[in-house]
Amino acid sequence: MWLMWIYRILILNHEISMASIEPIILGLEGTAHTAGVAVIKGREVIVNESATYFPPQGGIHPREAAIFLAKEFPILIDKVFKRLPFKIDKIDGIAFSQGPGLGPCLRTTATVARAISLRLNIPLLGVNHCIAHVELGRTVTPVDDPLVLYVSGGNTQLITFLNGRYRVLGETLDIAIGNALDTLGREMNLPHPGGPHIEKQAQSGNKLLTLPYTIKGMSFSFSGMVTAAKKLLHDHSIPDVCYSFQEYTFAILAEATERALSCTKKPSVLLTGGVAANAHLQTIIQKVAQEQDTSFQAVPRNLAGDNGVMIAFAGTHLFNTGKILSVEDSQVKPRWRTDQVQVGWIE
Repeated sequence: MWLMWIYRILILNHEISMASIEPIILGLEGTAHTAGVAVIKGREVIVNESATYFPPQGGIHPREAAIFLAKEFPILIDKVFKRLPFKIDKIDGIAFSQGPGLGPCLRTTATVARAISLRLNIPLLGVNHCIAHVELGRTVTPVDDPLVLYVSGGNTQLITFLNGRYRVLGETLDIAIGNALDTLGREMNLPHPGGPHIEKQAQSGNKLLTLPYTIKGMSFSFSGMVTAAKKLLHDHSIPDVCYSFQEYTFAILAEATERALSCTKKPSVLLTGGVAANAHLQTIIQKVAQEQDTSFQAVPRNLAGDNGVMIAFAGTHLFNTGKILSVEDSQVKPRWRTDQVQVGWIE
């Protein structure tokens, strides 16, 4: 039924326009809890709309999140198309988050993207969600060849570009930093997502409690720290546990970043992903960059989380380099790694 809503939105008499120097790209994000729809032209964000699923209790259930996306995409697409300052026949391509992410959510998003691609007869562009976060940072901040610290609910990686690909120098060995924050937040009955609420609670904490510190080279682990922090809640205040958890996890990320900078000698550090909105983490990584005599940039807070803008930016690169998908080849990739993508738009 929801696909029929999309078709009704798209039924307009139009002729497909020729691709412009700065293509107009429609981006759909739908890897987990957020449905994002945006239209961009070059570096200009024309329209950006999103809706986020908040589970009534516990974490995100993939099927329930996918049902939420199926309901929200028609509404968001209708909003976006009504706000466009031009007819939809000016859109040159549609980019969608092909992976990594939750399977049911990815399949829902891909189905919407295929429907629009076929109805408007425009190219289909499959975007790697992780690389989209990186390309967002490279687009909206003045960085050129950065060391990237990508921190989100599902991924935590240190990334650099080398020989046609983004290379993962270090990453979490178990759960991502965002997942760790959400898990601890649920234990304290904080709303989902837990990260922003832990950040707020930590501001009134002043006692540094002992937690395990696990780092191996430029890779790290957070699951043991979550377990230990849960036990501390029996004898210590929530603000002190939040404060300690942030200090330990962010110190691990800082040490790994410092080690990666020493190895790569990159001229800048880019902090991106949903957890990049954390002001304390920004301060810590900025200090690491200063000590290594490099510049620091973080993505704007309003674009740190999942959104359609980042998918559209990455889709623009795919469009300009001819990386077009057929419907038959548009299967989703729930475990699609950052370093599996050939990056043809960076020399």
